[in-house]
Amino acid sequence: MTNGTNTGNDFNRKIEDATTRIEQELKQFVVYVNDEVVPAVRQHSSRGLRSAAEKFRQFADFLDQQNEQNK
Repeated sequence: MTNGTNTGNDFNRKIEDATTRIEQELKQFVVYVNDEVVPAVRQHSSRGLRSAAEKFRQFADFLDQQNEQNK
């Protein structure tokens, strides 16, 4: 039974090692997302909102012009 026990212990150790590694990688991934991805999304989102706001302003101007012409 020693072989079976060693095999089980080796398997458990490998699972523990893999779990530890996954936890470390996940922590690094969260840091990357918070430090790199979130600011980039915010920057691009604000540009998108500004662009949309400009298009809405242009459309509002167009509607005002149409309204003036129909009077």
